[in-house]
Amino acid sequence: MITVKQIEDLILDKLEEDGVFVVDLAVSPSNKISVTLDSEKGIPISYCVDISRLIEHNLDRDKEDFALEVSTAGLDQPLKMPRQYKKNIGREVEVLTNEDEKLKGKLTAADDEGFTVETQEKVKIEGKKKKELKITSHQFNFEDVKFVKIVVSFK
Repeated sequence: MITVKQIEDLILDKLEEDGVFVVDLAVSPSNKISVTLDSEKGIPISYCVDISRLIEHNLDRDKEDFALEVSTAGLDQPLKMPRQYKKNIGREVEVLTNEDEKLKGKLTAADDEGFTVETQEKVKIEGKKKKELKITSHQFNFEDVKFVKIVVSFK
């Protein structure tokens, strides 16, 4: 059976050299290899093809048959790694906490333990006629949330 370690050994040096990181790497019992990549600069399809070829040329199909999928982390997929959070600072995100509370806001900070999201809402201030914008900062540890997704907007 092909192992995750085998695949990592084949690609990690090349990925590090190119500033690319693995978001997800899995090998099923039936040898379906799934590799999801990301980088600070984005990844062209041609790079996924190159990594796919690197893996294919170093595995022997006669010895063990396998299926292979190399892709990039899409905007519709939840963020999984601290590097993805750091890369997306300044973007609008949707957070679902472990208590099923949803909030949308701007990702303003991230480190290896967690992240910060800033929300805005208009609130009535006593003694004033107009509502004023209130900015609230929410800090989360990664284990406190079910998922965080980028909010795609076409402004």
